[in-house]
Amino acid sequence: MKEALKQSLDYFFGVGETIEFHNFTLAHFAPIIIAAVLVVLIYRYRDRLRNCKYDRAIRFTLAFAAIVTEMSYFWRLVGVPALNPNPIDHLPITVCGWALIFASYLAVTGSQTLFDFSYFWLFSGTIFALVTPTVISYTGPTRFRYYQFWCEHTLGYLIIFYMIFVHKMRPTIRSAVKALSLLSVLAVIAYITNRLQGPGANYLFLAEPEETPSILDILPPNFALRACVMAAVILTMFALSYLPWYLKDRKAKKTALAAPPEE
Repeated sequence: MKEALKQSLDYFFGVGETIEFHNFTLAHFAPIIIAAVLVVLIYRYRDRLRNCKYDRAIRFTLAFAAIVTEMSYFWRLVGVPALNPNPIDHLPITVCGWALIFASYLAVTGSQTLFDFSYFWLFSGTIFALVTPTVISYTGPTRFRYYQFWCEHTLGYLIIFYMIFVHKMRPTIRSAVKALSLLSVLAVIAYITNRLQGPGANYLFLAEPEETPSILDILPPNFALRACVMAAVILTMFALSYLPWYLKDRKAKKTALAAPPEE
């Protein structure tokens, strides 16, 4: 009995020897659809949530879930020796991880700066992981890592949309500058770490393409070209992330100008 339980846990928390997760399948779309439905519900009931006595409890629950989700990634590595955890290979130099941490503290504090970082990092970086979640190729829906990954990459969006719809937070041009500046610092740290570790190190995917199919496969293997293309893509994503707010402000300005003067 104990041996059967141990084997089940080893399987659930382990990884497969062959690819178990495939892009653009039900296993890929189901978590995204669930997150989208929750976002729609937040929007639908935004006024009720804003005036609800449970607002604080909801925000704290989302924050707690986000932190536990992020930490469980490392708890699994430590608790499963078969994964051969090496701290050097799992340093906290990831856009997705930091975006979720920022979002969790945002839910608790309502900080505009944390909103700025979370918003642009989620919509300019984490979104690529949703399109091609290459890091879970060997862990399908029967594995813990599959659920940890999707919680990690969707909870941040739930928090962001909750703060936008319920607490009426929004980014500005200054927000984008702050978020881009911090992202540049993280990229420099990733580059230095990759160089120090040598072959195999690929923080922020700056060094080389991934082994499994990914949207990042379009990037050239040459580092200089790779960095330039990534910079251009990130700048474009930042611009697209801010575009809805720019259009909203422009529309509001036109409406205000077209309004008849007060007598």
